[in-house]
Amino acid sequence: MPTSRDSTTMTAVSPADPPALLLTGPARHGVVRYARDVADQVRLLDPDATVVQVSDPAELVGVAAGYPRVHLHVTDRLLGRGPEEAAALVERVADVTRLTVTLHDVPQPSDGVVNLPRRVSGYARVAAAAAGVVVNSRHEALLLVEHDVVPADRAVAVIPLGASPASATAPASASAALGDAHPAALVALVAGYVYPGKGHDDVVRAVAVAADRLRAAGHALAEVAVVAVGGPSAGHEHDVDALRAEADRRGVDLRVTGSLDDEAFRAALRGPGIPVAAHQHLSASRTLLDWGEQGRRPLVVSSRYAREMAALRPGTLTPYAPGLLPEALVHAWRDPASTALPPGTDLAPTLADVAAAYRTWWAGA
Repeated sequence: MPTSRDSTTMTAVSPADPPALLLTGPARHGVVRYARDVADQVRLLDPDATVVQVSDPAELVGVAAGYPRVHLHVTDRLLGRGPEEAAALVERVADVTRLTVTLHDVPQPSDGVVNLPRRVSGYARVAAAAAGVVVNSRHEALLLVEHDVVPADRAVAVIPLGASPASATAPASASAALGDAHPAALVALVAGYVYPGKGHDDVVRAVAVAADRLRAAGHALAEVAVVAVGGPSAGHEHDVDALRAEADRRGVDLRVTGSLDDEAFRAALRGPGIPVAAHQHLSASRTLLDWGEQGRRPLVVSSRYAREMAALRPGTLTPYAPGLLPEALVHAWRDPASTALPPGTDLAPTLADVAAAYRTWWAGA
């Protein structure tokens, strides 16, 4: 019997007819893309699985009414102008069908004193309306209990984010690309949207400190830079200007690639530089998988979630303690090979594992 893996266990898989999988939202949004990836893998396991693209979230209720069971990937930012509106929409869906949900972007302290209570209330309404709830990490499951989104005795399934089946093992190409790096260049790569709290500012400051330490040790650096692989998220264009001003003050060259197509994005991750994930409030990050799928081992600020991912995919990231990023950058600069995964590194669970785990869970949800 095939198996699927969550953060800590392997469980037997028994096939089950899945609910209708509803997809909605902008095609390039991370949650939407992941929901599509999972749905495609479910359909590979069961060609009769129903996948429905709903162009406007307002149409979800009418579409859901046509099926006895549906599953929806939920983030409040996709389903309404605020968590209250998103929760009301999900409640209406649950009124017309048996609804299960995967919760993304779960509430946590980084939401701030104003938004955290609103998001907690909204997600609590979503969880109460759903017949079953999935999250993508044990850290997220704990956050739901810690912030009273669900009661401690509510069963919440953990199905980790899955690697692309085509990237189930790390490629051999990344280590070769590192050989092209200028020996006197200190370049940090940060993947994903630019927005407050993502850690770009921490990386700029740390690169400046690391550069000073390397120069003090006698190394002449021809280039000191941070490359933001991606562009600002909607409404945060001014944050790039503030980040650039901070970089200029510290003698760091900031390069922002802007939005990239998939191949250009992957190529940027494989390129010369030290991969860094400095976001201190990660709770489920596709970015860590993006790095691994391109054969890179990123520096990742230590947290409960980072420790969980280090245990799930051993050897695929290099944790550093908060405040010690300059030291981690110096070490990585001295040992570029430490930022590349050995070819063939196992990146499981894959999306195929995830799809199998969902089918097992739906059988009892």
